[in-house]
This record gives sequence, C-alpha cells and structure tokens, in this order.
Amino acid sequence: MSVPLQRWLVVGLVFAAAFVLLGLSVARQPLTLDSEVANALHGVYTQPLGKVAEIGSDVLGPVLPWVVGAALLALALRRRQHTGLCVRLTVVLLLCRLTSLVFKPVFLRERPRDYPDLSYPSGHVTSVASTGFVLVLLCAWLWPRLVRRVAAASAVAVVLSAACRVVLGVHWVSDTIGAVLAVTGVGLLSACALRLLPPGDGRSLDG
Repeated sequence: MSVPLQRWLVVGLVFAAAFVLLGLSVARQPLTLDSEVANALHGVYTQPLGKVAEIGSDVLGPVLPWVVGAALLALALRRRQHTGLCVRLTVVLLLCRLTSLVFKPVFLRERPRDYPDLSYPSGHVTSVASTGFVLVLLCAWLWPRLVRRVAAASAVAVVLSAACRVVLGVHWVSDTIGAVLAVTGVGLLSACALRLLPPGDGRSLDG
C-alpha cells in the first residue's frame, strides 16, 4: 500500500470517528451552539426567509444524488472506456448517501421542532456533500482543471443546504456538521478501497 493511500485512509478514519463521536455527544443533549442558533431562529421558518429556505432545501437536497447517478449512467453509456470509473463512483455515491439513512436510527436524535424522521445526520446535507464529493472525484480523473472550481462550488452548495435546513428549524447545526464528517470519512475510505484516488500523474483510471 502506497504512503499517499495510507494517509487518505487515516484521514478517512479520523473523519468517520469524528462523525460517530459527535453523534454520541449530541444524541441526548444539543450543543450550546445548537441551542443558541435554534433559539435565535425560532419561528423563522414561517416567515419569508423560511419560504426562501424551503425552496433552497428543495433544490439542494436528496434529488441531487439521483441527478448525478443518471449523469454517470449516461457517461458510461456514451463513453464505454469510462464504465469502470462510473460504476465505482456510483458505489461511492451510494455509500456516502446511505450514511444518513443508516445512522439516524443509531443515534435517535430528535429534531429542533416537531417534524417527522430523526435528525442526525442531516439527509439533505448528506445528499449535497455526497454529490459534491463524487463530482470532485470525477473531475480529478477526467477534467483535472475543473477540480478546484467544482470543489469550491460544492462547498458553497453544502453551506447553503445546511443553512436552509437550520433556518427551517428541522436540523441542529451539529446535524449538518455531522453530515459533512460522515460523507468525507466514508467517501475517502470507499474511494481508497475502490482505487478512486487519482495517482496525480495524469493517468486515467482505465488507461
């Protein structure tokens, strides 16, 4: 195993462990930051800002992984030489997205206000972060010059998604942080396992 790969594995494990530790620490009682932000935004979801946040939440949410999954399928069908890459990326996308579905029943955290489903980690932020992670990997292999721009756009999208969910009062701030930790940890670990981390010398995965 190469040294760079070992480092990525360690980083992935650290993020995954941080996700679990944060979940355990907030499962019974919210952080001070959680409570302060929730109190400051209490009832805002019924105001115009809440309507804007609702629209943003509809756009930056669970629909994005489906869109990227469809795009990966289209790319695999159009360019057969990238089929292996697309399949691996789809697996990473699925594993990252599942972090919310799998771990919500583990931590059993309640929402800031009455709302169906559990809270930690945020499914919407998980969806956006998963999408961004996979897009960055895709660009790293096929369009390296776009990596920084896509990474920056993905980070902005994650922040906006998190802000929308918090403004709507359906997630604590730590729910959104946990989502990013989970996706980064699982994303790096699965990318290492599937040999998706680019070698950095311009070679293609399939070449």
